[in-house]
Amino acid sequence: MRDYQEAYSDLSVEELANQVLHGRLADGMNAAIECCDRWVGGDHPALNWISKDFAEEKTITFEALRDQSARFANLLRERGIGQGDVVAGLLPRIPELLVVTLGAWRVGAIYQPLFTAFGPAAIESRVTAAGGSRAKLIVTDEANRPKLDKLANCPPVMLVGNGFAAALAAQSAESAPVMLRGEDPFVILFTSGTTGNPKAVRWPLRILLNIAIYMRDAIGLESKDHFWNVADPGWAYGMAFSVIGPLQLGLATTFFEGGFTVEAALRLIVSKKITNIAAAPTVYRLMMAAGDAMGRIAGQLRVASSAGEPLNPEVMRWAERVLRSPLRDHYGQTEILMVVNNHHALDHAVRPGAAGLPMPGFSVAVLDGDLRPVPPDTPGVLAVHRPTSPLFAFDGYWGADTPSFRGEWYLTGDTVQQDAEGHIFFVGRNDDIITSAGYRIGPFDVESSIIEHPAVAEVAVVGKPDPERTEIVKAFIVLRPGVAASEELKAELRQHVRTRLGLHAYPREIEFIEELPKTPSGKVQRFLLRRR
Repeated sequence: MRDYQEAYSDLSVEELANQVLHGRLADGMNAAIECCDRWVGGDHPALNWISKDFAEEKTITFEALRDQSARFANLLRERGIGQGDVVAGLLPRIPELLVVTLGAWRVGAIYQPLFTAFGPAAIESRVTAAGGSRAKLIVTDEANRPKLDKLANCPPVMLVGNGFAAALAAQSAESAPVMLRGEDPFVILFTSGTTGNPKAVRWPLRILLNIAIYMRDAIGLESKDHFWNVADPGWAYGMAFSVIGPLQLGLATTFFEGGFTVEAALRLIVSKKITNIAAAPTVYRLMMAAGDAMGRIAGQLRVASSAGEPLNPEVMRWAERVLRSPLRDHYGQTEILMVVNNHHALDHAVRPGAAGLPMPGFSVAVLDGDLRPVPPDTPGVLAVHRPTSPLFAFDGYWGADTPSFRGEWYLTGDTVQQDAEGHIFFVGRNDDIITSAGYRIGPFDVESSIIEHPAVAEVAVVGKPDPERTEIVKAFIVLRPGVAASEELKAELRQHVRTRLGLHAYPREIEFIEELPKTPSGKVQRFLLRRR
């Protein structure tokens, strides 16, 4: 294991490119080469696919993936689709998703992932607003095709169902990749909409540097691992780290076509001998709520990673105790990908409740409103210093102003605290911070306290306007199965928080609800709770 302090240095873009891209950042590159062609030979597996009912399984090699994606690239060329055009994929986690993605990249096109749970309105807003240019093609399956009939101005559609294999077979397996610059975009997708309307983000090819470093140092992916990222490729974390990340390192990824349930996850982890897993905190909280069943995989997972929302310390302790596996929290955004992590492959201290330390290649600081560094353990906005962060690859939202840039700084919009040793603790989105009787209260601290109570399955905390205190803390709580809501339980939960956090932070209002409003990727939409 490498030492964190040695890894965290002011590396130049050229040095990073030599580490993970072998210098091709300046000479011309193509994502299909990086994630497929350069690994062809020796029947190396690229994908382990499992159907939603576990009735079918397939292993796809890098060689087969190269040939199939080349055939698809030739189909695109026949349609006049090439460099800079947008190809959207409304596809479940099936092998064809990789064929379409790599084929689009091969011709220099920009791939746009679409989550299959999207309705027609969400699809239309994305395929007609992709940086001001419409998608030239939507590739989908029979199950999702009817949604597109409701689009007012639907782009041309291609189905991966009957006839797709024959259409590919009729094409040549030779298709020269279009060589691009590191600044050229190859993916466009939208933010998840936790705080408002989703915004379009494009990833330039040089973001592959970020993805490779994260997979190597934070996920700690090794050649001996069997890796499963539970996140859907329709979202940033799934696209970057279940599709691009493992393939870029020449290692196999896992696709499970079905939706997440604890029972299915246990079956897959056991049957596919998963040793390295990544998922949203919601997945681990559901596992924790399953109780004794999780003992079936005790000791099997070498490492586990969490991203998307802050990971509660209680869930980390549960993983160590029940799964006998280190579960580490990671922090990033759709715009910049991962930037602060508890790294599995780097030797550094881990603080419960901390998002971690800056990833090598990023220079970060905690700033006040005047862009001045704040003292340790003081809330401020997490900012990235762009000139000294060679992994920073965000150039602004497509078709919109970018208020996140202030001089040399990129402001994440997230309030954090940093201790004297450099560990960064998430406090909340700027919009989520609660101001009550002069105190600034981070919802994550209150949520982490409440979820420790054995009656609680999930919780979200928001500020509610109050004429005397400016705001009061209100908690929306989903109870575990079999637990009855009552005024007595509310009083018990309030006292639980008072004991752990103090009188200023306990929830003066508690509302028990059936489920929390979430984005399709599983992130809690607190702005909807504030409207209730």
